[in-house]
Amino acid sequence: MKNNFIGILFFLIPLAVMGQTDQKKEINQQLQTWLSINTVTRFADKWAVIGDFHIRRNDFAADPSFYFLRGGFTYFVNSNLSLTAGYAHMWLAPTNPDWHNFSDENRIYQQAQFNTKVGKVSVLQRLRNEQRWQEKMANDQPTGDWRFTNRIRYLISFTFPISDNKSWPEMVLSDEILLQFGEEVVYNTLDQNRFFIGIKKAINPKWSFDFGYMNVFQQKYSGYQYDMNHTIRLFFYLNTSIRKEPIPTIENSGDE
Repeated sequence: MKNNFIGILFFLIPLAVMGQTDQKKEINQQLQTWLSINTVTRFADKWAVIGDFHIRRNDFAADPSFYFLRGGFTYFVNSNLSLTAGYAHMWLAPTNPDWHNFSDENRIYQQAQFNTKVGKVSVLQRLRNEQRWQEKMANDQPTGDWRFTNRIRYLISFTFPISDNKSWPEMVLSDEILLQFGEEVVYNTLDQNRFFIGIKKAINPKWSFDFGYMNVFQQKYSGYQYDMNHTIRLFFYLNTSIRKEPIPTIENSGDE
């Protein structure tokens, strides 16, 4: 399973170079703050419900970027592999400073997540497929039209101890590539790349968090405009169960 996920990534990366323009590249540098809570609640031997809520703000924390809510059902194939499907909704703040209305995005998603361990290093791989309906806005008002895209995402994350002292946090390194497809996707098949470096710490058997720096590099629909988002990220994770059996070991790996 692990080799299959890595192989898929190598098939997808060449698609990201399709369709480029001759315009001079423009990069918009931004400082952001990203907060979220990500939950897994097991209610049966093989089943759990997941839910997460995200807030991302621009100019450190001064201006809204988006609010995001996601839910779904997870099936545990075994102790390493889980399958999830569900629905998500985003409220996206306008980028035009003279506009005030948020646009909506409806999303259906499916994902497979594989957790393994190599020595002291925990490796998480996630393959997610999303069908997205993004509301089009004009003059600060909804047009009634929607942009449909299908987006494929591959995440690989490494967590490893930085000390033999168990009270110390662990180190986290991860990268996620996001590729999108659709009739209106001409110049930006490569939608985003997200690199994260930070620490992870358990608060108690149910709660943990990670904190660090995330670089989000996103190509816009024009093909020559990019956002370089320097993001301070703080994610909380809650793993619980309504049964008497042990708490699930596969976490909701989060991310909008």
